[in-house]
Amino acid sequence: MINNISHLADIHADAQIASGVTIGPFCRIGPHVEIGEGTILDNNVTITGHTTIGRGNRCFPGVVIGAEPQDVSYQGSPTEVRIGDENVFRECVTINRGTEKEDGVTSIGSRNYFMACSHIAHDCKVGDHVHAANNVLLGGHVHIGDHVNLSGSVAIHHFSTVGSYAFVGGLSRVVQDVPPYLIAEGSPARPRAINIVALKRNGFHQDEIDALKKAYRLIFKKKVEQQIVRDTLLGRGELIPSVNQILNFLAKKAQGRNGRARQKRIAA
Repeated sequence: MINNISHLADIHADAQIASGVTIGPFCRIGPHVEIGEGTILDNNVTITGHTTIGRGNRCFPGVVIGAEPQDVSYQGSPTEVRIGDENVFRECVTINRGTEKEDGVTSIGSRNYFMACSHIAHDCKVGDHVHAANNVLLGGHVHIGDHVNLSGSVAIHHFSTVGSYAFVGGLSRVVQDVPPYLIAEGSPARPRAINIVALKRNGFHQDEIDALKKAYRLIFKKKVEQQIVRDTLLGRGELIPSVNQILNFLAKKAQGRNGRARQKRIAA
């Protein structure tokens, strides 16, 4: 396939551009950038730093990927952004490269949709099939699982984790880890229910959904101690892997600081 590159784009000679890439006017591509086959950059897109973008991605006007992290400790090291395939980045989405505090990589999986003005900060790890609505803000070192939905203007505290198949309601302030399979909402966000809609849409069997609902009631409504929850569900034959995943997630969360499992790595 032949590339469709505007003569008004500024592309460094060392950038690696695969076949079938479209680059519109006033885009700027840095020397350490790799762009995969079939990716489309509309006008006024900036890709800089050590950034690798996979196949079939779409960047709308104003997107900036690979800029320096907004971290005062950053000293210009060659940290990275790595992006998978078939993602959509709507207008003015910003993705910062990593720092040296973890592995130096901000990573985004495949088939995600980030709506206008979303921000993915340094060292974030985002899975696959994530939908982030307008003005979603991910602080540094945030981890987002697969099939997560973040509603408009959700703000997530640095080092927080949102488990797979979770839904976070609009305008929520996430300051603690959100377990998988749950709906969370509020300021601060709190678990509200099992995310039944997402589970059904993704082919979860009704028996598994029912087991998750029973576990939710024991853990979050009746506030039963976790070992008793395990023993109770085991006796009923309902201690299935997804329920175990919630319990293990909560155990790690309890070992962290301020409700964030991964924050235990920070010195007190």
